[in-house]
Amino acid sequence: MGVEWLLVCHGLLTLLVLVSFFCGQWPIFDGTPIQRINHFLTFGICDYFQRFVGFVFGARGTSAIQNVEYFCCDRPNPTLQIIYLAVIGGTYYLVATSSFRYIPGYYIGEVHWYISFFAVAVGVLLFLLTSLSDSGTVKSDNVSVYLSAYPYDNVIYSEKECSTCKLPKPARSKHCSICGRCVARFDHHCGWMNNCIGERNIHYFMAFLLWHTLLCIYGTVAVGLILAGQVREFRVIDILIVYYGVENTFLSLSPHVIQWLVGAYNTQILLMMFLAIMALLIAGFFGYHAKLCLTNTTTNETFKWQDYINWQRKLSEARASSEALKASINGMTSERKPPESKWRTIFRRSPLEDVEVVVKNNIYDKGFIQNVLEIIFPLSKRRLYANTKPKSG
Repeated sequence: MGVEWLLVCHGLLTLLVLVSFFCGQWPIFDGTPIQRINHFLTFGICDYFQRFVGFVFGARGTSAIQNVEYFCCDRPNPTLQIIYLAVIGGTYYLVATSSFRYIPGYYIGEVHWYISFFAVAVGVLLFLLTSLSDSGTVKSDNVSVYLSAYPYDNVIYSEKECSTCKLPKPARSKHCSICGRCVARFDHHCGWMNNCIGERNIHYFMAFLLWHTLLCIYGTVAVGLILAGQVREFRVIDILIVYYGVENTFLSLSPHVIQWLVGAYNTQILLMMFLAIMALLIAGFFGYHAKLCLTNTTTNETFKWQDYINWQRKLSEARASSEALKASINGMTSERKPPESKWRTIFRRSPLEDVEVVVKNNIYDKGFIQNVLEIIFPLSKRRLYANTKPKSG
């Protein structure tokens, strides 16, 4: 049972690390060990490593680490792209070498040799399209197109000039400090793609997330069907019932079948767990971005709206506090009134409860269908806006 427990502990530890790394900053995990693990993985390790290098090698070592950090985090570089290709290529290689010899089986046909290769190839193609395509760079010859396609709402976007590019800054655009360019309908800079996600490649990015979710689900199910075929081929259930007297029920048979699988096919079990965990993580990321697309909002705009709403709420609370203070002073200077009941004082409504609720008014949300069409067919590519000529002078 030592190997089985080791595999279980390995799977749980892998799940904890992956969830902490990818989801530790979610509000639901505030103040939990998952948030602390996330902070350690994203900041703590680098900080301790930098201190260690500084202690051993001095100022030169610290400077070298800072240069590497600047290259990896603040400049375009293919590090995460190489990691992605290594992960998807290595996973496919492990699945092929450990599981393809059991195809065809009882529950899976020979065609899956070719389907699996095609599925991985499409995933890599979508990765390349997202990475290498123009995200919607704002230039002098197309800035008028973006200015006409995206009007200013004068709430989170107002007419201004980019201080770096020295060009008019269209609404919904942002200057990416990593790429060094303004990007139309900027969503975020994706390190895995080594590219910004903007107006012209958001559809490739969404297709990439959806396809890789389905790819991981397909891999999980396919390996599961292979293992189920092996259980049937070796008549494991019949042996357990006839020779070992195990009751013919799911709850009675499951532990023994799982124990046999873990002992005989531990590589396939680990691969299936890895693919299942990745499917959940990518599906969550896809769901978040799908919700943004359906409301025609970008990741960048969610932070802008959050800052704006918090600022407006604080202003409203300040006004309410000021009015309450004025009313209190006026009450003290006016004619003396009979003392108010203590019970009424306790249950009296606070002026801050009457603060006006700040409502998000997204003028770019044009309804479900139009929002989806805008993702698939970017506004700047449509004839209505593409024929807009740059303003002279």
